[in-house]
Amino acid sequence: MRYRELGLLEYEKDQAQEGYTLIAPVQGESIYLINMTGHVVHQWTLPEKLGSLAYLLPNGHLLTACLTIDGPPIVEGKGGHLMEFDWNGNLIWEHVDHSQHHDFRRLPNGNTMYLGWDEMTNEQAARVKGGIPGTEREGKIYSDFIKEVTPEGTVEWEWHARNLVIEDYPLDADCNRFEFAHANACAPAPYGNILINFRHLSLMAVIDKGTKKFIWERRDRSWGHQHNPEFLKNGNITLFANGMINDVQPVHSRAIEMDPTPGEIVWQYKAPQSWTFFSPVVSSVQRLTNGNTLICEGLTGRVFEITQEGNLAWEYISPYFNDIFPNDGASNLLFRAYRYNKDSPEIEGRLD
Repeated sequence: MRYRELGLLEYEKDQAQEGYTLIAPVQGESIYLINMTGHVVHQWTLPEKLGSLAYLLPNGHLLTACLTIDGPPIVEGKGGHLMEFDWNGNLIWEHVDHSQHHDFRRLPNGNTMYLGWDEMTNEQAARVKGGIPGTEREGKIYSDFIKEVTPEGTVEWEWHARNLVIEDYPLDADCNRFEFAHANACAPAPYGNILINFRHLSLMAVIDKGTKKFIWERRDRSWGHQHNPEFLKNGNITLFANGMINDVQPVHSRAIEMDPTPGEIVWQYKAPQSWTFFSPVVSSVQRLTNGNTLICEGLTGRVFEITQEGNLAWEYISPYFNDIFPNDGASNLLFRAYRYNKDSPEIEGRLD
């Protein structure tokens, strides 16, 4: 693909949700808040390269994770250095865990929840089924965990995927075996529980925080290694279905809203020419307050907003490129993107 235009491509003012969009270029050194015309209105400069994710807290602070070189020999989604900056860029909190990867969330109690990796024992690794034979990393398999740490860095709660009945969760046949099972999201769920998403299992599940057991789970290969499930206030779940399915042509991605009880799709978006909307990795979906949906087509650095009827209301392509993929040229990869209303707690009173 040759980028012919960068920045703002489309803005239908009478249909779009007014606000500001957070653009966090993977392995970049700055985070940008842009307005509806694509202009930067605020910026944070990081002391290290961004791992994958950044988002705003209700107090206007930026919570992010920068990339460290220590930890497990995995770079896919790695962070390692969690940091919180105030609106003016001052570092006010940090936590280092070189195993941290992909997602993290600030919880209502002030603690921080995040995903990480730990090495499986030889006995545990031998129980991992599926995947591409011989694709362990240095002969090892690494399992996902969730930890919740206090502001002082004390681990207050944790959960480990290695404690599942491993044989019941075989890796998809087209996935590498060095991860069991490539969690890429941990999100709040009703009643204080946790929604976790596993790319290499085509699985999402709700963890009961008290028992540490799954109380709901759904596996669907048609999602094509999905990302970013989130509960809506109506109890449904939005997700980005990447669409990496070899037997479905042409390949394409979808934004989905699903009723989790029957597992039925109640709304979805795919492009009118389906192949024109596709990201095999990363990406996100955010339901906006006016009912529109903000979609991050991560591999191409594209962020766009559509109405419930599927009309394009806003479109932007990130102009920020970094050397992410060795020998493949610079990339404007985005893990996720977020829109904040002008009167939201994250923004209100901080911008003219």
